[in-house]
Amino acid sequence: MPAIEQRLHALGLELPAPLQLPPGARLPFPWVRVLGRRVLISGHGPTQHDGSLARPLGKVGLDVTPQQAHAAARLTALAILGSLQRELGSLDRIGAWVRVFGMVNSAPGFDRQPEVINGFSELILELFGPERGAHARSAVGMAGLPFGIPVEIEAELELAAD
Repeated sequence: MPAIEQRLHALGLELPAPLQLPPGARLPFPWVRVLGRRVLISGHGPTQHDGSLARPLGKVGLDVTPQQAHAAARLTALAILGSLQRELGSLDRIGAWVRVFGMVNSAPGFDRQPEVINGFSELILELFGPERGAHARSAVGMAGLPFGIPVEIEAELELAAD
């Protein structure tokens, strides 16, 4: 079993199925785009194991607690890893996480976006270690996100040299 999959298994984590889009939704872009050794990851939200949108939905600081949003960011990391595994075949091909852009569906006055997106960063660092998992990052508040999700994250990484 590849190393990253072993770490996921040891943590009791499973990668979710692809996102099940809400009725009528159409997303005409790839979830993962590979250009040489550069990998661009489209914005993902939190999903359940079956690929359905994870609950709760809504604004952080109003409908969703910071703790629930932190857990949603962790689920978003798993959703991204699932897309990467489907595209790359193995998560062990990842040489370095480069950049992460975290968006939080924020209620007016909510200013703890970095704490929320830590749910993503902590899991990536736990799985990939400080060398491969360290990444530049932004965590910003948004007036709204697609389908009412509390968190959306996009990223860029580099594949390991062959």
